[in-house]
Amino acid sequence: MSSLSLTLPKVPNFHLLKDARHFQIIYLGGFLLYGIFALGWQANLAAYALLISVSLFTQFVFLKKHKLSMQGLKSAMITALGLCLLCKSSDLWVLGLAAFIAISSKFLIRYKDSHLFNPANIGIIGAILLTGKAWVSPGQWGSDVVLLFMMGAAALIVLLKVGRIDTSLGFLFSFGGLIFIEQVIYKGWPLDHFFHSMSSGTLLLFTFFMITDPKTTPKAPKARIIWAVIIGVFTYILSSWFYTFDAPIWALIIVSPLTVFLNKKYGGKSFHWIKQSSKSYNK
Repeated sequence: MSSLSLTLPKVPNFHLLKDARHFQIIYLGGFLLYGIFALGWQANLAAYALLISVSLFTQFVFLKKHKLSMQGLKSAMITALGLCLLCKSSDLWVLGLAAFIAISSKFLIRYKDSHLFNPANIGIIGAILLTGKAWVSPGQWGSDVVLLFMMGAAALIVLLKVGRIDTSLGFLFSFGGLIFIEQVIYKGWPLDHFFHSMSSGTLLLFTFFMITDPKTTPKAPKARIIWAVIIGVFTYILSSWFYTFDAPIWALIIVSPLTVFLNKKYGGKSFHWIKQSSKSYNK
């Protein structure tokens, strides 16, 4: 009697699903295409190409210099797409400078095992301060319901994978709470004003895809919530008292160094994009 052998089919190894950076690249790229084709943005292909090429090349040079894995190019692509969505200038060299500052800051401004500043954030701020010819355009997104739903759904998937949903909620509740108290309770404005203030595409992009960068947020959950609440308070002060239209961008750069002190006080584990981590994945 011959023996029967049962060969089970191999379970596919969905490597692409393990790295949250793949999702971020797809979603941010999708938002850019949505802005061009659905919202009617004036597509500046030369600007997009420059931001992406400078970001990737700068990252490539530093990866080669430090003999790190080219997996780090994915992070540069995320930063480049973030700059495509947020950073505006009529001069191409200013955008190139923003991309260079963003990526080089990851390797030059570090504390222990991680960089201090969100790359896209410091790239935008650096271009603004050094040239005076860069800006963020909050009105380009409008308050399109489809876009808001897309951002929310995409953000939920990414945040659950990187474990930073506490950061988004901490920021939204603190900033939104202060806006609600001012507009609805103190001034007696209709709720429409409040919802309009909280439904800006730029604000949601910042909330879900910039402030939640797992490499520059504090390591411990309690520290992240404290950090996000402080950013929310700063954003409220800058926007409501000083009428700064790009307040979240400035609030994040101001509060970012606080990460060092929060990590010392609350501890926590370093984040790695995928479990098979090595120093090659830390950039």
